[in-house]
Amino acid sequence: MSIDPLYSEKFERRHNAPSAEQIDEMLKVVKASSVDELISQTVPANIRLKKPLNLPPAQSEFAFLNDFKKTMGRNKLFQSYIGMGYYNTITPGVILRNILENPGWYTAYTPYQAEIAQGRLEALINYQTMVIDLTGMEIANASLLDEATAAAEAVHLVYAARKASKKNAHVFFVDHSTFPQTIDVLKTRCAPIGVELRVGDITKMDITDADVFGVYIQYPNNDGGVHDHSSFISAARERDVAVVMGTDLMALLVLKSPGEMGADVVVGSSQRFGVPMGFGGPHAAFFATRDEYKRQIPGRIIGASVDAQGNPGYRMA
Repeated sequence: MSIDPLYSEKFERRHNAPSAEQIDEMLKVVKASSVDELISQTVPANIRLKKPLNLPPAQSEFAFLNDFKKTMGRNKLFQSYIGMGYYNTITPGVILRNILENPGWYTAYTPYQAEIAQGRLEALINYQTMVIDLTGMEIANASLLDEATAAAEAVHLVYAARKASKKNAHVFFVDHSTFPQTIDVLKTRCAPIGVELRVGDITKMDITDADVFGVYIQYPNNDGGVHDHSSFISAARERDVAVVMGTDLMALLVLKSPGEMGADVVVGSSQRFGVPMGFGGPHAAFFATRDEYKRQIPGRIIGASVDAQGNPGYRMA
């Protein structure tokens, strides 16, 4: 069997089923007279159906989507007032159809040869730039799994990068108005590395406690409260206590940025920017921090570079 017809540049040759001639050629290789005989040789008789499946006639993609949306329309939709990091969004139809409903556009895995997809890297560097602008920080990565795990990565970073005065400090303080799912993940991730997690009111905590190396603040908080934490963060940094803020990118369009307040690390979910809730995920988390932590930042960073011929391009590091 010639390999050329299978790799023809013609769309129909690459995407339609094999021709009768190709099927005959493959059957000769496996020494079967027909596809039915091949199936009988390979699939046990006790699991084979004796008659065709009872399926309705095939539909075009357009007709199927119409019927599917009618079926979904039978669901009862209620207004959600819970929030806690997950919010209803409006996604433009062209983005919904061509990106979110197109599994060929995205993947759960880091591409092994990212540089061959320059368009994707350009989209990611634009994303990083947006996160930097809104958070007021100096560097951002190309996203993480979700807000809670990004918060855990932030704790790992500030714990590893403790100042000399805090080398024996092992307590991380979390404000009680933080999202509950974030607190739960922090409990899971802190225990194995020997970090003691304390949950309480930051307005009542003792910032001079020598055992505390970092603080987590939700902004806006779990109840929707918005507070300027500049004075608290300034006092914390004077005592070498790192401050991590979990925030809402959409809210930062109108609120004072964590960077302006002096935060060391800023995390959160970018789900607010038109990504459907999807029963809790997947959503891309963002992670932004100071330039001094660029060697400890988790995940990948997209940067501008030049290729061997001197042409501008993007690369993933």
